[in-house]
Amino acid sequence: MKELLRDAVLGSAWTRASFVTLCAVVAFALLVPAASPWALDDVDWNAIDQAPTAAHWFGTDGAGRDLLTRTWSGGRVSLSIALLATAVSVLIGVPYGAVAGLLGGRVDQAMMRVVDALYALPFVLFVILLVVVFGRNPYLLFVALGAVSWLDLARIVRGQTLAVRQEAYIDAARALGAGRARIVLRHVLPNVSGPALVYATLTIPGVILAESFISFLGLGIQEPDASWGVLISDGARAMQTSWWQLVFPAGVLAVTLLSCNVLGDRLRDALDRRDTVVPRTTVAGDGAPSGS
Repeated sequence: MKELLRDAVLGSAWTRASFVTLCAVVAFALLVPAASPWALDDVDWNAIDQAPTAAHWFGTDGAGRDLLTRTWSGGRVSLSIALLATAVSVLIGVPYGAVAGLLGGRVDQAMMRVVDALYALPFVLFVILLVVVFGRNPYLLFVALGAVSWLDLARIVRGQTLAVRQEAYIDAARALGAGRARIVLRHVLPNVSGPALVYATLTIPGVILAESFISFLGLGIQEPDASWGVLISDGARAMQTSWWQLVFPAGVLAVTLLSCNVLGDRLRDALDRRDTVVPRTTVAGDGAPSGS
């Protein structure tokens, strides 16, 4: 796994640049709001709706608030939501898919029908229902995004598990008396972790974009808080007279999504080459051969 990550990050100048850019985005989101002389809601009455200047590098909005601070504060919120929702996706989708693929038969069919039923639920309708029941709350985004983002991952892990369960080391583990839980933890999960990691990496930009879309619709983060979706929504309304209100938040969002997608694609390519070039071997361990 370490070699896979190293190959993905250091494989080319393009991926190295994307990795550095993504690290810079995270660092700015953490440090800029703390180092800025302007707080999230501070108003500069002498710079209402002002273009970028030395005092306000990204300009100000219609309320005189510093867009540099608000952009990176919004980035902190958007990235946090993306990481938490992706973590929920992995924690639910990986064991769910592994158990379904290993057990097979009617259990597998029943578990996949649950996934199909959740697929049929429109995402925006699901968010609206949560807003109606619980009100507007940022934590709803964690629930909504995490509740739907694990479905694809569960199917991917299930497919990988169906292939892994045919390997000789799984039969050997069963013959030696290993229980299903031990087989899943010891033999299945290590062998499906690569594809799961690739999908999780590609999930992050999708979740960021989904959060921005929800906030753009007014169903997510609300004023006075900020996220990239809120800032883009405000900037779109003021685009004709104040271009900077849209260009800077949208530009940061686009760069972040591009960097995540490049790294995810590179990780996927590195995994494909590993599976193609390196033959699967069995390694003795814990009394049974292992494919990890």
